[in-house]
Amino acid sequence: MTRPAAALRTPLGSRRPDWAGRNYVLLTAATVVTNLGTHGALIATTWAVFEAGGDAGDVGLVAMARFLPLVLFLLIGGALADRVPRHRVMVAANTLNCVSQAVFAALVLAGEPRIWQMMVLTALCGTGQAFFNPAAEGMLMASVSGEQASRAFAVYRMAMHGATIGGAALGGALVAFVGPGWVLLIDAVAFAVAGGMRAFLDVSGIPERGPGGGLFADLREGWHEFVGRPWLWSIVAQFSVVVGLIGAVESVYGPLVARAELGGARPWGIALAAYGVGTLAGAVLMTRWKPRRMLFVGTLFVFPIALPSAALAVPLDAVGFTAAMFVSGVAIEVFGVSWMTAMHQEIPEEKLSRVSAYDWFGSTALLPLTTALAGPAESAFGRSEALWGAAALMVLVTALVLLVPDVRNLTRRAHTKEIAGGADPAPVPAPATAAGPASADAEGAVRRNG
Repeated sequence: MTRPAAALRTPLGSRRPDWAGRNYVLLTAATVVTNLGTHGALIATTWAVFEAGGDAGDVGLVAMARFLPLVLFLLIGGALADRVPRHRVMVAANTLNCVSQAVFAALVLAGEPRIWQMMVLTALCGTGQAFFNPAAEGMLMASVSGEQASRAFAVYRMAMHGATIGGAALGGALVAFVGPGWVLLIDAVAFAVAGGMRAFLDVSGIPERGPGGGLFADLREGWHEFVGRPWLWSIVAQFSVVVGLIGAVESVYGPLVARAELGGARPWGIALAAYGVGTLAGAVLMTRWKPRRMLFVGTLFVFPIALPSAALAVPLDAVGFTAAMFVSGVAIEVFGVSWMTAMHQEIPEEKLSRVSAYDWFGSTALLPLTTALAGPAESAFGRSEALWGAAALMVLVTALVLLVPDVRNLTRRAHTKEIAGGADPAPVPAPATAAGPASADAEGAVRRNG
């Protein structure tokens, strides 16, 4: 069997695979650092609201304050990341997150923060994420070759979720023993360290982008890329509902059930860590498994994501809920790697951040609404009924998206892209033709590849 040229140039004795270039390693390491802090801070924020005398409605308002600017600024962030060096956008966003979390920590440690103060600071954090997410996703996809993209994304997500395990477990324990303020301070330090690492990303290998027709012209171009692919907009519409419901469950109902039925912050942190273990197991699986109809298989694995909502609705004990979170983690990781592989395969590199922005925008659009309405829905229908409704809606929209032909038929094909900060790419094969389409989006592939 012939080895790729890039692999032949890998120095003897090197432990780093040929697809793991400098940018890929930096991005992965920085994400690990960020996740260690962020997943503890999510728990700390909820308990900071509780300690300030807040109830379910206040938890929902603080969560909404984070998600609303995330939705409002995502499209601008995506267009900006395709016009200026992506690593600069990422570092600036990390700086904003660092400052906002540090001030939040100081307020909590100094005494009782006001709800409006927590809303303002979490809104600043959400703004940073709105600019960071499209830039980071575009940078990651530009840092790996198409030949090994699926494995690279799986390893990246494995490292990311490995940090989630430690961050959630450590965060839950620290909130219980030393209080939420110190956990928020750790998150601020993590953002500072990760931003410093991302400042050293190499963008010299990424082709320079032309001036274009302005920000709104870039947004229109990204929109045409988005709506021209039924598999893309239909799954984003599906996840608009799924992510919105998960946001309400994990930000509002989950902590309330944990406090009332499971024993508080520590078992909640362990359950979140179990979710991380599940995603780690799913990532390990996806380093080996490359399903041909990747979106069809990925969508089938969305159904188990409804299990945690159902487990909280019963409610199961801490062990049962932790098991449901583990299964959900495995399932979302199979979908996540399949989704990133499809995006990498089908979307041109110079438009990745804009299309990713529409993906993020659609997927998070309902989060402010669902988190804000979680408290009133509990009052109107009851907590258990609201959780059962959330689980049923997740199952329904996932079943509906399987009716889209492109979701069922999009197939994996041999395809590579030029990468930055890593090994030379392998040759790109000729695109599919009408006589033998390689995917449900074969016409678009022909246009992109010439």
